[in-house]
Amino acid sequence: MNTRHAAVLAGMLALSGGCKSFLDVNTNPNGPQSVSANLYLPAMLHWFVTSPQYDGRFVGHYAQEWISTSTAFDPAQSWGRMGYQAGSDNGAMQWRDVYWSLGQNLIDMNAKAQAEQRWDLLGVGLILKAWGWQVLTDLHGEIIIKEAFDESRTAFDYDTQDYAYSEVQRLLDSAIVLLKRTDGAVDQTYLAFGDHIYNGDRTKWLKLAAGMLALSLNHFSNKASYDPARVIRLVDSSFTSNTDDALLAYPCTSTDFADCNFWGRSRNNITLYRQTQFVVSLMNGTQFGGVVDPRMTRMLTIDSANTTYRGLDINAVTTQRPFGALTGPQQPNNFFGYFGSLGLGLPARYIFADRSKIPNMTYAELQFIKAEAALQMGDAALARSAYINGVSSHIDFVNARNLDAGQTPTQITAAEKTAFLADANIVPATITLSHIMSQKYIALWGWGHNELWMDMRRYHYDPVVFRGFAPPTTLFGDNGGKVVQRIRPRYNSEYVWNRDALGAIHGLDIDYHTRELWITQP
Repeated sequence: MNTRHAAVLAGMLALSGGCKSFLDVNTNPNGPQSVSANLYLPAMLHWFVTSPQYDGRFVGHYAQEWISTSTAFDPAQSWGRMGYQAGSDNGAMQWRDVYWSLGQNLIDMNAKAQAEQRWDLLGVGLILKAWGWQVLTDLHGEIIIKEAFDESRTAFDYDTQDYAYSEVQRLLDSAIVLLKRTDGAVDQTYLAFGDHIYNGDRTKWLKLAAGMLALSLNHFSNKASYDPARVIRLVDSSFTSNTDDALLAYPCTSTDFADCNFWGRSRNNITLYRQTQFVVSLMNGTQFGGVVDPRMTRMLTIDSANTTYRGLDINAVTTQRPFGALTGPQQPNNFFGYFGSLGLGLPARYIFADRSKIPNMTYAELQFIKAEAALQMGDAALARSAYINGVSSHIDFVNARNLDAGQTPTQITAAEKTAFLADANIVPATITLSHIMSQKYIALWGWGHNELWMDMRRYHYDPVVFRGFAPPTTLFGDNGGKVVQRIRPRYNSEYVWNRDALGAIHGLDIDYHTRELWITQP
């Protein structure tokens, strides 16, 4: 990703909204009617990684990654209480990007790639298509697939989540077949021109497709059809180390900061957010026998008195007291490591620097998926081995991210890592599900919001599985005392223009967001 990416991003957005009748009578060499297939890719890869971060501002409240202290945002009444904001598109950025930013652009790119026998580019395109249906169905439940791009329609019926999952798997199976091909016009140089994640290396994309399929199939853990052995085989076909991580770089060279990391201080999207007690308790020794995680001082922030790592109590946060009962010196610094809203232009920490790389998927994440599947299959030894790989590789990931942009935390030393992994509270002789899922939470905290929330719903917010987790004691008023299970579809497209279809899936009910997903039921 570089300055060319920003230009292509703008160009692709222009293509999405262009007027066909205008293009029919104008030929503009500076705004071509038809572009090379690989030029579609940079903008779509940007959203592939960045769009989940937009929605993470809200999903992260559900999973208690963080909470906003903005009185204007009013966390005490909406997302922080497992609710929503009526009449708002908040929490629907991925909906927008799947149907619009990718939308027809992705259809056109795939059609051109197929016509030109560019099987590697087409494989990447099918990965993007599968990703879109996966994230949308996991966030929203029923979504529109079959009729999504039918230009003859003005209303669109929703498809079942069962169908969405089958389509995700079909697309990823097809992508795997295509990415194994070397005939036709397969060309790493051509693909690399638009590929700012893997630089045109189709074998890396092949591994990512296998990893995404493993993730999708692992979501079936509540179903009789769950096949943990296949999940493990797919993980083994996927990433082999952190060098395979699907990372997007943010050069942060534009004057409007559009190419900066979404979490960076220059973008100002998370300046008023603070860590929760829940995530701090997973790392400060509370939940793991007193063992302090060396990652805590490299990922989280200390209080303004520079003495203690604290998080906000979600039940104490109100519009009048956004930091709850914490005094000024007790309040945690912002995620960049500074008091209040400070930090602009200064070194930050972990994934919160302007140029920090953000992943779509990591080796550590896949190892935790493998560990969970192995445990469900009854192979305790394999579960333990994969779990150790997950924790160890995430420690390395933390160190790597703290080198992306001159961040201030020191590196976790080999001695710290060895001691941590040698402690029986962290790596006992027999690994439990709560070890796996709690450590996976740490590894995905701050960026893997979709998967974090799916894990919590798959295990029904169980505090035994997610050590120390508890829903808010006072839930959002429309919840009827029930925890959140889905985000309502995008307001401006669905509740304004597609209400009849919404009514058919109970989407007009005030507690629709508490309706359990198909994938999390037996």
